[in-house]
Amino acid sequence: MKTWKKALLAIGVGSGVLIGPALADDAKIQLMFVQTSAGIAADPAAGTLRLINVSPQTLYFSDRPVRVAGHLTMDGYLEEWKTGKDNFGEDPPNATLSIFQPGQETNTLVVVELLDPQVEGNDLVYHYKLIEGEMPEGDGMAALFIDWIGPGGGVGAGFRGVGVGRRGPGVAGWAGVAVHSD
Repeated sequence: MKTWKKALLAIGVGSGVLIGPALADDAKIQLMFVQTSAGIAADPAAGTLRLINVSPQTLYFSDRPVRVAGHLTMDGYLEEWKTGKDNFGEDPPNATLSIFQPGQETNTLVVVELLDPQVEGNDLVYHYKLIEGEMPEGDGMAALFIDWIGPGGGVGAGFRGVGVGRRGPGVAGWAGVAVHSD
């Protein structure tokens, strides 16, 4: 059994993590993140996006073959930007911003590359590069869907995610992990 699987199983037994029957030998976990806020304020000229009253927890999840879900504290999430060789600071993620605007039939969707997150009070401010769409002038409740992280797109040597490396569930902000294998 590969080392990361042993670590995942060991941490799972010790922390109450639910683990499905068997993990495929070549399974890779690609974590994606979601942040929600009461509103947004964008300054296209300055290239900044403010998530107003952002949730203090960032959700993470993966899809098949190994399902992982949980949440990170804001400090734990921000650590992903500077720790390890495959961090968001060195390889900035793309994200889709979904904004609910009263009176519109559908949410406004904007695709951006995220850079340099900074906490300012209850807000989280990113610098961004616009990839697709147009930042709305008004604000509304928002969800930011952030692309995955991991070397080569998944768990492997050096990954700082769930159950691998020096961080895992219950350490440095990780909490509430559930794993299911299809």
